[in-house]
Amino acid sequence: MFRGIDEVGWASMEHAYGSAEDVPGLLRGLAAANPEERERALDGMYGAVHHQGDVYDSTLACIPFLFELVGHAEVPDRGGIVELLVSIGGGDDDAEDAVEDVTAPVRGEDGEDGDDNRAMARAAIRAGAAAFVGLVADEDPEVRRAVPAALVRFLGEPDCVLGLLTERLDAEEEGGVRLALAEGIGLLARLHAGVGAPAVDCLTALCAAPHEPGLRLAALGQLAGCAPDRLPADLVPTVIALLRARSRCVRGSEEPERTGTDTLVGHLRRMRPADEEGSQLLRTLHTALGSRTADRIALLEGQLTGEDAADRCNAVWMSAGLFREWRASYEEPIALIGEQLASDEERLRHAAVSVLESLFTLAAPAADRLAALVESDPHAWGSGTPTLGRPLKALARAGDPRAVPALAQVLTQPVVPNEVGHAIEYLGPAAAPLAPLLRQRLGEVPLDSRETYGRAAPLLSALGRLRHDAAVPEVLRLLHGAPGTLSLRDSLVSALAGTLGTFGAGARTATPVLRELLDGPSAVPAAAALWAVEGDLAAVLPPLMRGLAEEGTGHARPAADALGRVGPAAAAALPELRRLAESAEVWERTAAACALWDIAGDPAPVLRVFRTAWHENAYTRGTIAACLVRMGGAAEPVHDLVHAELAAPRRHRARSGGYGSHDILEDERLLRDCRTVLDAA
Repeated sequence: MFRGIDEVGWASMEHAYGSAEDVPGLLRGLAAANPEERERALDGMYGAVHHQGDVYDSTLACIPFLFELVGHAEVPDRGGIVELLVSIGGGDDDAEDAVEDVTAPVRGEDGEDGDDNRAMARAAIRAGAAAFVGLVADEDPEVRRAVPAALVRFLGEPDCVLGLLTERLDAEEEGGVRLALAEGIGLLARLHAGVGAPAVDCLTALCAAPHEPGLRLAALGQLAGCAPDRLPADLVPTVIALLRARSRCVRGSEEPERTGTDTLVGHLRRMRPADEEGSQLLRTLHTALGSRTADRIALLEGQLTGEDAADRCNAVWMSAGLFREWRASYEEPIALIGEQLASDEERLRHAAVSVLESLFTLAAPAADRLAALVESDPHAWGSGTPTLGRPLKALARAGDPRAVPALAQVLTQPVVPNEVGHAIEYLGPAAAPLAPLLRQRLGEVPLDSRETYGRAAPLLSALGRLRHDAAVPEVLRLLHGAPGTLSLRDSLVSALAGTLGTFGAGARTATPVLRELLDGPSAVPAAAALWAVEGDLAAVLPPLMRGLAEEGTGHARPAADALGRVGPAAAAALPELRRLAESAEVWERTAAACALWDIAGDPAPVLRVFRTAWHENAYTRGTIAACLVRMGGAAEPVHDLVHAELAAPRRHRARSGGYGSHDILEDERLLRDCRTVLDAA
């Protein structure tokens, strides 16, 4: 099985963590008798040899040995090895249309060598793909479950593959394998137009009785992805009925085994939902339905009102992707998610809180349930722990004043979670009673600790939002007392200066120290603060002009922002701002354009920058829209951008790939400002 493995020059090859000399041990570990050793070996393959989807020279050298392993029936856990081969060959890539061109490199972040390695890996696995044919009827159901995707992606004979999958479907008795076969047929229909029609006909047949509910759900999900016109007109009630019928069949089954090994693979297995199969079925359907938000909302409402807790839990997790990517009216499903907070199922309550925490003001329909949980259970506060309780954080992020008493209690505890300061920012004036407590805790922040900045920054942010200028002495204590060797001292000083700026004239006693900062690394935030506190143009203009000239350092953008707040009095900066408006960096251009409007009021050069930045980087749209609000009628030439944004079904940050914790909040703010722009016109 490992013949020739020691003759390979592993030491001259690399993986994610350097020399690949440990790879033979990982390969041998995949065939070990001990299940924990096999899992650790698979963890090592994904963690180093195929790290985050990368393909190294050592990854290529592993392929023949991986094929040897899957060909020996006595090796346990071969299904995971088949999945590894599929992933190495690019089976997880979204660019599925690249399957037909086996020589085309897949673009990645690892340079030309990585591209070549990926292309060679795909070619190598295609060359050995005949081995997968013999595994279609393997004795191990996990192998049979993994094989359909491998055949579809790499065998290169779509007619033959369709025949193999449909023939096996007739003989297969294992439910999970039957679902994988249906998924394989759907993938085949999407990737190979030549067999699309017969594959779709097969899926359509699988959607009907007498097939079991799970298989019918799988077929519907695949149809939604490859032939949505073949979906039944009554899709939502059909899916809900099938889901509940399936749940009645599987209810009472044992909890899936949760391995205890301390590996990435083991961790992912422990994180799997109680009904992983049901989760995957509905995830496939939701993903395929995409922008059909009305159908997806109706599906969620059907799931969330069912009897089965696992179905409801799956629905809660499914909702997160919908809320994050698409714009729609979500009051009803969010209220239903709030109802899950009263469940006896800890897993379901955890899911509901996690989703509500990400919704900010959109969580309002669930606020009553969140408030009841916070008021009845101090554990929901995170009291006495280094993290803020997620129910309390969700309630505060929703802007609900009922979070204030609990936050006050948390602020009196020996350990104050850093998230408290950030959570208070969303409560607005309702959080004013917390200001004295925030001030007190700021006064307790150590002057010389690795934790100084992390503890101070959230408190400063909250005090700044509340404009609690009584905290000036505590701010100055940190400004004067933090040693020059303090970790993140410049960041701390910038945060302190920014807070003083929010206090305005109430921070006049701080002007001497702010003036001292005008010649240091925190000159720009100090100048911005000094203008807000004292309004001394002669003092603040030189450091802000220096900041404008420092493109690419992180100073130009905040300097432009500060000059914009100065307004027409900063006219001397207009030539430099016009130069910065031509910067290669989109955020610098955007900030300069905003400042040009706020200082000179000339829309022509501003709108030109806004139009290009709007399309170049969707993340700039919030900043641009806020400026368009200030521009009023002068923004009319770019109203087409605003109309298009309001008409777009997808959230603006979803276009950029991935997601952040504040994406929903920022999108809702963008929509609010876009409406304001048009209302003003």
